[in-house]
Amino acid sequence: MVAEQSSSSSQSPLTELEKAVLIFEQSWVMRPEAKDEAIRQTFEMSPVKYYQILSGLLDSRPALEFDPMLIKRLQREREQRRRSRDIRLHPSQQKDRD
Repeated sequence: MVAEQSSSSSQSPLTELEKAVLIFEQSWVMRPEAKDEAIRQTFEMSPVKYYQILSGLLDSRPALEFDPMLIKRLQREREQRRRSRDIRLHPSQQKDRD
């Protein structure tokens, strides 16, 4: 699949690329191959670019409307990674919260 530009506004309709990224992400659980390699083969782009597009979609209303369960799951996972990173970077602040 040839990469096209993702939409810059979170309110504009999803591009075909953005829809494909969401569909790929939803179906990823069932795929046996390495994800980075599958991203390169499927989208002809680097995994970094793929994750930049995906990250932008997590705060996009059209993406939420396209697949609400996927977007909510990915938002929860993103928040868990942020919390884990914050705990590793600032362990003393975690003690203050307890």
